[in-house]
Amino acid sequence: MIQTEIQEIDGKLFATLEGELDTAAALEAEKTLEPLFHAEGRDVVIECEKLEYIASSGLRILLSILKAAKASGSQVTLRNMNDDIKSVFTMTGLINLFHVE
Repeated sequence: MIQTEIQEIDGKLFATLEGELDTAAALEAEKTLEPLFHAEGRDVVIECEKLEYIASSGLRILLSILKAAKASGSQVTLRNMNDDIKSVFTMTGLINLFHVE
């Protein structure tokens, strides 16, 4: 189960992910995160402090957000990943594609 929230602050889109972004939750999460696919020049910040788990389907969603953002000149930042989530990004090499704080 994943909970998501999106806010626009100072021209940036901030998304908070809380819970488990597993295969079962991916379809709903993709719909909820739809505004991030249309950032249209606004930078995207994804807060991962309360993200407990991410499956390959979750990684695909974040990659799709990144691809759409880069196409419009935006940057995607992942913030406050715990060690488990960070290791998934490191093992897959995706850590090098995102701006990480």
